[in-house]
Parts: sequence; structure tokens; C-alpha cells
Amino acid sequence: MQDKIPYMQSSSKLFPVALLSAELRGDLTEDIYRLKPGNSPDPSVELALTRLGQAGATETARIPVILLHGSFSNRRFWYSTKGIGLGAYLARAGFDVWLAEIRGHGLSPRNKRYRFNTVADYARYDLPAIADFVAEKSGQIPHWIGHSMGGITLAAAVGGKYLTAQQVSSLALFGSQVSRTYWPLKVPPLAWTGKALLKRFEVISGPRLERGPEDEPIGVGIEGLRWHGLFGRFGDQQSDWWAGLAEAQMPLLAVSARADKDDPAWACRKLFEQFGAAEKTFVLLGRQEGYSDDYGHIEMLVSKAAMAEVWPMVASWLHGQQLDVPVVQRQAV
Repeated sequence: MQDKIPYMQSSSKLFPVALLSAELRGDLTEDIYRLKPGNSPDPSVELALTRLGQAGATETARIPVILLHGSFSNRRFWYSTKGIGLGAYLARAGFDVWLAEIRGHGLSPRNKRYRFNTVADYARYDLPAIADFVAEKSGQIPHWIGHSMGGITLAAAVGGKYLTAQQVSSLALFGSQVSRTYWPLKVPPLAWTGKALLKRFEVISGPRLERGPEDEPIGVGIEGLRWHGLFGRFGDQQSDWWAGLAEAQMPLLAVSARADKDDPAWACRKLFEQFGAAEKTFVLLGRQEGYSDDYGHIEMLVSKAAMAEVWPMVASWLHGQQLDVPVVQRQAV
């Protein structure tokens, strides 16, 4: 049963913001904001942010955490229509939860230049605006959690110094890597052919490819070809994100899954090791490591096993507690 709270206008000293809805969803409150930062070359960009909290909870200084979905996805990865997910779990645990939706995904409308959107755009323009708004509303520097492409986008933002220690309390990356080698892309004629084929399309269809409920702009696909091509690098023309990660000092949790074939553990570990943080922890989810299952790319966060083993671990990390994981997986540099 849903009880509607009347529509309200929102305000921010940063940029135009509208509070689209404020509702009760069972035991949770759900406020949906739409931001219009106006900080990128495409002024039509608008970003949706869903804020989750506990209904009836006393007003306290809750720890803010921003959850960033992966490719072909949206906020429902973290918070289902039935009120289940890591986002809902953290809200019930007393955190100030914010579910960000990248431009053109979920409740974030497609911008005029949607076809040309890239991870560089998300990292350079969208994430800093989201961080500043959440800090304005919560009065605290937020923590960030990213899955798959969401984690890659966070790494790009930190490596490019678009997100700084004044906007990130800690990072948690799940199934995120940029080091897996696609050998055909190292052959220039094949890479050129792939790029030419991609340019014929507007989007990469998640539903058609059975990758998820959302489409991805073709710009992201072409950007990926460049990263993995001959002499490619994780960065854009202005910045080498990979090199920049060596200077990143915010606490880091990187989680991989033993049965993840898309983003294998060795590649996730390589991204983890590139961070220069003094406080960082790598966790591999598998039976050999003492967990109940060999987790997969999605199952590491969306499964009954994850509810019992992974979600409490995330809450402990956000509280700054020592994680109960095998000693061989802990790393202090």
C-alpha cells in the first residue's frame, strides 16, 4: 500500500532541482529528485536521484551513501518494486541512501546528445553534480558504491580527479575492471570495422541482447573500443585515469565473484591494486574463500546468498568496521 505525500518544489543553491515525488513505500520513504546541473556541453542533461529512508525514523545525522548502477540498468538494481535490494536494506539499517541514475537511464530523461554520451561525460560532469547535491542535502561527504560499469565510472571520476576526497568518503566497487583483453580489438582493421558498424546505430539494446532493461548510447560502445584497442588506455584525450588512480587516497573496498565470467577476479584485482589508497580491502566471493556459493556478476548483489553474506558486509564497511573476511584477502598498503 502506498500513501502519497503532496508534490513539493525543492530548492538548491547549486542548480535547479525539482522534487518530483515524495511517497511512503511500506516502511520506507522514497523521494525522487531531478537535477539540472547545466555543467556539461549538453545543457539538456537532467539526472534523477531517488532518496530512501526509514518511515517514522527519528531525525538523526544518517551516513549518506550513493549507489550507482551498471550498464543496461537503473535504480531497480538496488531497490525493486517490492522494496527489496541493497538500497532498501541500507535504508532500513539507518543509512541515508541515494540511488543515482545516469543520464538517459531510468527516470533520467534522454538528453539531446544521448547518442554520444560516454563514461567520460558521466565521470566529468554527472557524478560531481550528484556528489555536491547529496552533500548539500545531508551535510556530509557521501560514500559511493558502484556495480560493474557504475564502478568503472567511479574509477574514471577519481582517476581523472573529477571526484575528490572532498566528495568521496569511501568507494566500494563490485565486479568492476578495465583490464580484460579483447584480442580482436588489438587488430586495427577489426577495430575499425567494429567502430564503423557501431556508428550505424543509435543505441546498444539491452533488452534485445538480454543484457538488462535499459539501452546504452552508442558513444559508450565506441569509447570501450578505444580503451581496449591497440595502444588504448583507460582515460580520455585530456586525462589518463589509470595513472591518476595511483594518487587516490580514499578508502576502497573492491569485491569480485569467483563465477563472474564478464569481469574476472584477476582483472578486478588489477584495478584494485592500481588505487594508491592506504586503506583498501579486496574480497573474492566464492566457496573456496568460505562463502556459501561461487557468486556471479549479478548474484554478488542480487541473490538470497548476497542478502545474508554481502549486504551485512557492505553495512559494516560503511560503518568503518573491520570486515570479517579471510586474512589473505585483506590488504593494507
